Amino acid sequence: MCPASPSDKTNRGFIIPIGGGEDRVKEMQIHRRFVELSGGPDAFIVVIPTASMLDATGEEYDRIFSGLGAGHVAVMPISRRTDCDNPEFARLLDKATGIFITGGNQLRLSAILGGTPLVTQIRRRNASGVPVAGTSAGASIMSEHMVAGGQGNEAPAEGAVALAPGIGLTNAVIIDQHFTQRNRLGRLLTASSFNPFLIGLGIDEDTAAFIGPDDVLEVIGSGTVTLVDASQMTHSSMWDAKPGEALTLLGLRLDVLGEGCRYDLKARIAYPPDDHPALCTLPIAET
Repeated sequence: MCPASPSDKTNRGFIIPIGGGEDRVKEMQIHRRFVELSGGPDAFIVVIPTASMLDATGEEYDRIFSGLGAGHVAVMPISRRTDCDNPEFARLLDKATGIFITGGNQLRLSAILGGTPLVTQIRRRNASGVPVAGTSAGASIMSEHMVAGGQGNEAPAEGAVALAPGIGLTNAVIIDQHFTQRNRLGRLLTASSFNPFLIGLGIDEDTAAFIGPDDVLEVIGSGTVTLVDASQMTHSSMWDAKPGEALTLLGLRLDVLGEGCRYDLKARIAYPPDDHPALCTLPIAET
């Protein structure tokens, strides 16, 4: 599964994974930025609450986005795969200027949405310039390969993480959420060991990575985004590790980015808040 390709005249829309637990009451800076990118008073935001088992989830985000000035908010109550064939939902996505996928259970989300025309339409809308945001489970499912489970507070080990297909908005990263709060570094390192091409993206609560059409992400929120670059890894024991055996991973690079920091996913270079990727020529010195 590959992301849909933008047309020659259109930039891809922002991809916005959020680590969950975002501020929904005070500053709401993540939601506020999403509404602005979606068009503000001209926005037509579609909320997909499928991952959640709570009936009020869609209504809560309707309240948030409407309160922040979005012109129109529509909730798509998709609870089974047959709902994905509803032509009314397809029409809503055609109107969407922003798409938001709520948190909950990412396997519920992938089991219901995966492989449906609705997911194909989401990818195409993103390719045509529509921003797509997702929180918690909605963040995990954005990538082509999704972290589906695994224990926190453990060292990298064979079997420490379970993977499943995501919806493929990006094939450059693999995303984990509630990252620092649930001590998930070990499982993200394990996921990165499977395929060093992927950049591991660990996103804290109340924190988002706004990935622009130029594949440069900016961190917004009160926590951090941890990036694991395994592309220069010199040794991995994953290929012959026994179940539960601790892994040896040598040559990894790890960056921890606070608010305002940027990361170029193509060049694999991090920048502090005061610098801009277009103006910088040197990566941050590793320590």
